[in-house]
Amino acid sequence: MTEQIHPVDHELIQAAAHLARTRCRGDNHTMAAAARALDGRIITAVNAYHFTGGPCAELVLIGAAAAQGAYELDTIVAVGDRDRGVVPPCGRCRQVLLDYFPTLKVIVGEHERVRTVLITDLLPASYVWADHQLDAE
Repeated sequence: MTEQIHPVDHELIQAAAHLARTRCRGDNHTMAAAARALDGRIITAVNAYHFTGGPCAELVLIGAAAAQGAYELDTIVAVGDRDRGVVPPCGRCRQVLLDYFPTLKVIVGEHERVRTVLITDLLPASYVWADHQLDAE
């Protein structure tokens, strides 16, 4: 599969980086995420680390977006604390993001090599949960 490259939303990277610098402290909050809703708003969130498997920043962001009435996201990025830069979503987040937003764009890469790709490019030959649900009658 050939990756489709889309323009990079640098404002999202800046929003997530600012949040990581100003709100991520200690071991409980180490990642920040920012997403652009279809209406143009930027939604942000941080992870809630816990040894039992607390949610990643991308998953917290899904809930924060819904709480603000943003049910459709266009693009998302995660940035690590301590100036780690853009961090690609983990496998669980890739699957959840695909299931919630099958046309979502994700910013990945490092430094000058950041790029925006479709979530489907990050999960080739993927399992789409909605495609395997029985229709309720």
